[in-house]
Amino acid sequence: MRAYYFDNLPGDQRLPHDYVPSRPVTREALAKMNVLSWTIPVEGYAAEVDEIARARGYKNRDTIDVSREGMGEIYESKIKGFFEEHMHEDEEIRYILGGSGFFDVRETPSDDWIRVAMEPGDLLVLPAGIYHRFTLDETDRILALRLFQDEPKWVPHPRSEATDANVHRLGYLRTIGVGA
Repeated sequence: MRAYYFDNLPGDQRLPHDYVPSRPVTREALAKMNVLSWTIPVEGYAAEVDEIARARGYKNRDTIDVSREGMGEIYESKIKGFFEEHMHEDEEIRYILGGSGFFDVRETPSDDWIRVAMEPGDLLVLPAGIYHRFTLDETDRILALRLFQDEPKWVPHPRSEATDANVHRLGYLRTIGVGA
């Protein structure tokens, strides 16, 4: 996993969009945003991922193949939706089994994007209430294990005045020391 500030230049969202020179973001800086990460080799990953799942109360899981082959006719609409800025009322947990892609998270209060480049063996936890988005990179494929605390669900709430006032968004801001 490699994290850095997104350059905000126009162009293909699947490109790295890294400043020159790069402006890296450490795991410690992400942790202050309650964005947690681990690197776990894919070969023999089950025991370590199971331990994290137990410790964090994840009870369910599935695998998603985000690719033209894996999603068929809904691929283009899903990729477009994944890249729209949104938040969830639950943690979003992904362990990358194959392929690669990017999670972008909003830094608060600066509102800058931080891009997290994900590869096989990377596990990322995005807290409930954080604004984020996802895109593939130029490989156009990622195979991810998704973990859930309850029944599998993925409900995006696009950024708006309503989500700015959402109880999960406000709770997130309090946990990182921003706002009331």
